[in-house]
Amino acid sequence: MLEIRGACKTFNPGTPNEVRALQGLDLTLEKSQFVTIIGTNGSGKSTLLNAVAGTFFLDSGTITIDGRNVARWPEHRRASLIGRVFQDPFAGTAPGMSIAENLALAARRGMRRGLGWALKGRVLDDILDRVKSLNMNLEDHLDQPIGTLSGGQRQALTLLMATWLKPRLLLLDEHTAALDPKTADQVIRLSEEIITRDSLTTLMVTHSMQQAASLGDRLIMMHRGRIIHDFAGAEKKRIRVSDLLERFEEVRRLEQLDESAAEMLRASYV
Repeated sequence: MLEIRGACKTFNPGTPNEVRALQGLDLTLEKSQFVTIIGTNGSGKSTLLNAVAGTFFLDSGTITIDGRNVARWPEHRRASLIGRVFQDPFAGTAPGMSIAENLALAARRGMRRGLGWALKGRVLDDILDRVKSLNMNLEDHLDQPIGTLSGGQRQALTLLMATWLKPRLLLLDEHTAALDPKTADQVIRLSEEIITRDSLTTLMVTHSMQQAASLGDRLIMMHRGRIIHDFAGAEKKRIRVSDLLERFEEVRRLEQLDESAAEMLRASYV
């Protein structure tokens, strides 16, 4: 379903601010696989999602989605295959438009736009049913501008929009990080329900060790633009938060050793 080969991306090359964000990364996702991604800050997690979504082009490497090499497709073209939910609850929607209008746009992605037609008949009935399934009491407020809603309500609706047409690939970029714990749990439960119901192939970046350990059927850990651990099958089912914390501590120890070695090397040339 998703195949990434030799993905490389460097920001600000040749400058003091050079960042080698992806370094020859390889990753394959099978159809309907739900993969969570963790890593230290700057490990390349969000860079990986942005590369897949087409926010920028790779310096080198290929990205294949559903058998199509999309590495040189612009972001708007990849949107026909990808649904995405961002960390910011106010991204991905038109705040001045109503709940119903935003969902109508999602329902007609890839088709000619025309809200006057889109909000009639079966489409409006479908919108009502799906909003009701969120259990957020929004079905009686479909005319309310989406920008006036709480972050949790808006994120739930953004998730609904991103998955309306059952995308080939769903990208969740720390989509609960800006929410309070109770609301985050609600959005996570909704995410898991939709992913399971529609068998969606999913990549989810998270900073939550609890989410990483409990969600999905595969877990990858990134560091310095590479995948350093890949847990799947029975190993993924056995993983605990304490195990992940130990892995992070191991990475920190190696970082300290690298810094000490570099300092010794610099001192030898003084």
